Amino acid sequence: MDGDPAPLAEFPESDHQAVARLREGYQKVKDELGKVIVGQDEVIEQLLIAIFARGHCLLVGVPGLAKTLIIHTLAETLSLSFNRIQFTPDLMPSDITGTEVIQENKSTGDRDFKFLPGPIFANVILADEINRTPPKTQAALLEAMQEHQVTTGGERRALPEPFFVLATQNPIEQEGTYPLPEAQLDRFMFNIYVDYPDEEEEFQIVRQTTALGKSQVEKVLSAEDVAVLQDIVLKVPVADHVIRYAMQFARLTRKQKGNVPDFVDEYVNWGAGPRASQCLIWGAKARAMLHGRAYVSTEDVAAVAYPVMRHRIITNFNAEAEGVSPDEIVRRLTELIPQDPEQLAGGGKLSEIFRSADAV
Repeated sequence: MDGDPAPLAEFPESDHQAVARLREGYQKVKDELGKVIVGQDEVIEQLLIAIFARGHCLLVGVPGLAKTLIIHTLAETLSLSFNRIQFTPDLMPSDITGTEVIQENKSTGDRDFKFLPGPIFANVILADEINRTPPKTQAALLEAMQEHQVTTGGERRALPEPFFVLATQNPIEQEGTYPLPEAQLDRFMFNIYVDYPDEEEEFQIVRQTTALGKSQVEKVLSAEDVAVLQDIVLKVPVADHVIRYAMQFARLTRKQKGNVPDFVDEYVNWGAGPRASQCLIWGAKARAMLHGRAYVSTEDVAAVAYPVMRHRIITNFNAEAEGVSPDEIVRRLTELIPQDPEQLAGGGKLSEIFRSADAV
């Protein structure tokens, strides 16, 4: 269904070694996180995919599901600097980016401005309850996410690399919150849903957290290792039909352009932009490497479709009334979009397939 993968001989030997090292590092990170985190394997994999694909993540889940602990522990295992910012309604942009203060030079008596960096100057930023701060402060974070820099006092200051914003959001309590604008939501590569643990996992959580002692995690990869492996991810080859397969997930949600499935026309207000297609390919590349492969398949794209698309599809009142979520739209698209390279080779013109009554 996916076509033949790229021959291994076409992939440089050094990159093959990097794939093996990334796969090994992935297993080590999972093992280290397993000392502290019970379950949440899918969440951990999606976080690592985003990190190696240079993406930011939004983690959505009710309180008490270890979202903060996962992020903090992950930063420790990757030997990255970490800062937590607790977002509140009175948080100002300078509380994040830093500020300039007047400092006196005791030897000369001169007074000069000195920049005091804010908590944004770290490799991993935990933006806790990001929707509790006003738009002005969210805008300061938006520049950091997109440009990997902040502007203070008219001067641009680069942030340390690698740089990730891993934000959390409570889907229940919405009083006193400021919904993230679509422009900022689109900057998050993944929207990761953190679900309740099953019964056995919850039993292990209670047993471990109510006893004396705390497990220590070891550092697995350095910041330099992460940067090198990020470059390797970009080199992973992608066949044209896989790119067209990824594009269909975004293009078939744009009802304003026509030529969409009936269920999209009925339930979707606005669809995903080109950044969704990019994120699908970036995520698929990283997933392929984490699974020890030097090529990307359509299964890799389908595996990352939910976290990439769920915050980029805006459903309408009909969808809300009938309980049709963005995840349901993605599920139907996954069943609908063919994986056959021959069907995807015609420039993505699949209108007859998508508009048929049997496909809905």
